[in-house]
Amino acid sequence: MPRRGNIYVVSFIIRVIVNALALWLAAYLVSGIEVTTSDTTETILVFLGLGLIFGVVNAIIKPIVKTVGCLFYALTLGLIGLVVNALLFLLTEWIAGLFGLPFQIDGFWSAFWGAIIVAIASWLVSLFLPDGKDD
Repeated sequence: MPRRGNIYVVSFIIRVIVNALALWLAAYLVSGIEVTTSDTTETILVFLGLGLIFGVVNAIIKPIVKTVGCLFYALTLGLIGLVVNALLFLLTEWIAGLFGLPFQIDGFWSAFWGAIIVAIASWLVSLFLPDGKDD
């Protein structure tokens, strides 16, 4: 019988891939989000790197922001979460730049709409994959 931890490794890998696909979809649908690469292999690797960075940013920073800003979440009925997601999307762009990944976002509103696309994809995946929070 396989160990329980293996399912979380597989879940993490699937989440990175889904984040990468959601980021690709956001770059495709939202003007102002660009990934400039020269070939298909480079594009795939860049989006996988972006998916990993976005996942790490969301796993580390978002819970801290939610805890510190819980009053704002309550006062705005959660709508501040949309702004937080856009800012985390911009943070992902900045970190990607540190790693030399060609990912550019042209302002807050591009980040806002891109973050909504990625959030919907992440939510859909969370319906089917365990994240270890229920253990």
